[in-house]
Amino acid sequence: MTKRNQTHTPEEDIQLLEAHLAGTLKPVTAPKDVVQRLRGRIQMPTRSEITLRLTDWRRLFLVFGGVMSGMLVLITLARTFYYLVGRKG
Repeated sequence: MTKRNQTHTPEEDIQLLEAHLAGTLKPVTAPKDVVQRLRGRIQMPTRSEITLRLTDWRRLFLVFGGVMSGMLVLITLARTFYYLVGRKG
């Protein structure tokens, strides 16, 4: 292997790499049937559905409480493992 003299800055190296990749990679278009299947599966809710979900404060409160409880459990487990590992080390 030959040793290369590094005369380029990291920014120049990145620019050279991007230029090389731009020349070698070709854009690819997805087949139309795949795009149509994805559009059929993805359904955006209407504005009325979104506002209905946001005004349902009980469900929103339940979801928020569940997320906060899960985070509290994770933090407690992490502190427990840190305490146990710290005592042995």
